[in-house]
Amino acid sequence: MLGSKMRTQMKVVSDYTDEQLRFIKQIGVDHVFVMFKNEHTDYDSVMKFMERLRKVGLTVTDAGNTDIYKNPLIHLGLPGRDEAIERYNAFTRVLSKAGIPVTYMTWEPNKVLTSRIDVGTYTRQAPARIVDIGELEKRPYSHGRLFTKEEIWDNFKYWLDRVLPVCEEENVKIALHPNDPPVDCLLGISNLITSAADYKRAFELAGNSPYLGMKMCMGCWLEAGDAFGNLLEDIKYFIEQDKVLIVHFRNVSGTMPYFEETLLEDGYMNMYEAMKQLVRCDYQGVIHVDHAPRMTNECGGMNASFAYCTGYMKALLNCAIQEINKEER
Repeated sequence: MLGSKMRTQMKVVSDYTDEQLRFIKQIGVDHVFVMFKNEHTDYDSVMKFMERLRKVGLTVTDAGNTDIYKNPLIHLGLPGRDEAIERYNAFTRVLSKAGIPVTYMTWEPNKVLTSRIDVGTYTRQAPARIVDIGELEKRPYSHGRLFTKEEIWDNFKYWLDRVLPVCEEENVKIALHPNDPPVDCLLGISNLITSAADYKRAFELAGNSPYLGMKMCMGCWLEAGDAFGNLLEDIKYFIEQDKVLIVHFRNVSGTMPYFEETLLEDGYMNMYEAMKQLVRCDYQGVIHVDHAPRMTNECGGMNASFAYCTGYMKALLNCAIQEINKEER
């Protein structure tokens, strides 16, 4: 049955309590990705957390550590880059021993850039991420000078050449996330992945290795609109190329230069059409809501936000599976 092997997941952090882990199980989610805190990236700590997850009945599909993969030393080729790459490889080996098959990379030395968290026109009175490219473009250089596109791609290739052999040896794949927001340059840093064409270039630089794939962030596709690529066509293309390891399921109010992150039903994209395309293309990876408006703390806060959005996403998936498979008969 088309789409039946797609797995919904939610995020856990390596210091979550047992109650937080049970909450995920209680809302009908069996798979998680783990963000390991710095103090939990050694083998013993990873294995202790894996055992806690196992006891609750949660399966880990992928994992990372933000400081390891969003590292300016690697992205910008700064002094200490080789040591930072070795730390990345050491963590890959830990994940391999723990049986975690996918890790991450996002070429964002300034992490996800945001104008503000605020109540917007489309956020239903909930504070949410708002991006105004005009405001971001006024900010000063974050690292002292302009880093050109050529430098960024050279640094990416330098990193690839040193991590892919380890990934192949350890049988761990890398899910590469686009830049968010996906514009050419911000704060003096030229961005690596701002279009489907950039993904194709990255995969070519990796020799089309099966160990470099993507986090298909629908939010980034939608933020840039046609400048990134046609979402439905790119879903089909990259799934056929076996490059989609993880899907981020997110909607926004409109395309750049200004957008607000919304509930799935409130953005400009019909997310049911996106879900049907994933099912139609028989995507067999994992999918989760990566960002959500912040619901009031008195009623659950971000736990309520992600529970609501994940439930909505699961409903879209179940309906899409039934509809597409009925069409196929």
